Amino acid sequence: MCLGIPGRVIEWICRESVSACALVEFEGIRSRIQMACVPEANIGDFVIVHAGIAIARVNEQEALRTLEELRSLAEFHESGGSDAVGEAVGEAEELN
Repeated sequence: MCLGIPGRVIEWICRESVSACALVEFEGIRSRIQMACVPEANIGDFVIVHAGIAIARVNEQEALRTLEELRSLAEFHESGGSDAVGEAVGEAEELN
């Protein structure tokens, strides 16, 4: 499974098509991201990033909703919720 994370374009570093890259911010952390797949992105836009490459633009509402869901998953995992899910799956398998 692959996971793309939304980030906001902060600054274009290079706009040349093949080597296009920009500074993108993820929850306060800034990273240099390859932007060749989304050359139309502007400063302030959200992009979906996978493995250091921006693969799509996404509207702000969708980006913020996705980030909130990711935060909820992290909190669930930190609270031990993932263990409870694993136990429930194990119990269901035993019933079969």
